[in-house]
Amino acid sequence: MPDNIPSNTSAFQPAQKSEQIDYASPEALAELERGGDMVYRLAEGDTLQITVWNRPELSGKQLLGPDGRLTIPLAGTMKLNGETRETAAQQIGTALTPYIRKPAVFVGVDQYTGNRVTVLGRVQNPGVQQFDKPPTLLEALARAGSLPVIDKQATLTRVAVFRGRDRIIWVDLKKLLNRGELAYNIRLKPNDLVYIPDSFDTLVYVLGAVHKPGAYRLTPDMSLMDALSQAGGPNDDAAPEKIAIYRPSKQANESTPLHTLLNRDRMVNFALEEGDVVFVPKSGVAEAGYVIRQLIPGLSILTLGLSAL
Repeated sequence: MPDNIPSNTSAFQPAQKSEQIDYASPEALAELERGGDMVYRLAEGDTLQITVWNRPELSGKQLLGPDGRLTIPLAGTMKLNGETRETAAQQIGTALTPYIRKPAVFVGVDQYTGNRVTVLGRVQNPGVQQFDKPPTLLEALARAGSLPVIDKQATLTRVAVFRGRDRIIWVDLKKLLNRGELAYNIRLKPNDLVYIPDSFDTLVYVLGAVHKPGAYRLTPDMSLMDALSQAGGPNDDAAPEKIAIYRPSKQANESTPLHTLLNRDRMVNFALEEGDVVFVPKSGVAEAGYVIRQLIPGLSILTLGLSAL
């Protein structure tokens, strides 16, 4: 490892302890949903069915304009966005009272647009998604075509929900998708923005005497052994007595012999993090640190160069 960076085992954790982001807890997520208004409120772009009993000339479909207003004969123009169906019917009835005795007004919604969420990032269909009712996180992701979890190279480990101007909620997708913990399947609110980081944002590197050196996508709960397996394992020229790991984010390094991993010692099968470099030395090289020392000055270039793999 680099001469000026001491070994720091505490910077590396076994694979079963691979949480890396300060995700919202199930209790915090439940608090977000508590007290939410599940009653639908009219929104710009909704198609409404206005019915005035026994007055077909005043009844029919109306499109709520971008300013939240619509115009009804006799009643005139009124602003209805943000109203429930019941309160909208009351407003229309009040406006018609000077012209009709005890008008009976009913408001229905033929097409909903108020439950809009925007899904961006690593999805097949980015953009605005519309729902008849406030969707759950999984419903929004499924609609956007962002769940290729059968592909083990997919890096659906985290998702950010932007709510309003001052709140970002990080949700642990590993626990939701891989472990089925539905407490993380939060119900979204109108105008939430859901963002999934691109898979190329999370890369690890396996270099040295392996069959397929290069950059590999960081998959959920990826361990040191997983990375070595994807790289084809040590080749015939390897000296796997000291497989080295360099973690740029913490300026830390550690090494472990291959036979310890093969003996299923969970305490040395470290969980990998974004940007980790795994190096298998070649026979005759005294220390892997010498080679990684040559790599570190160009590590940012290496990241850019291998991202296209």
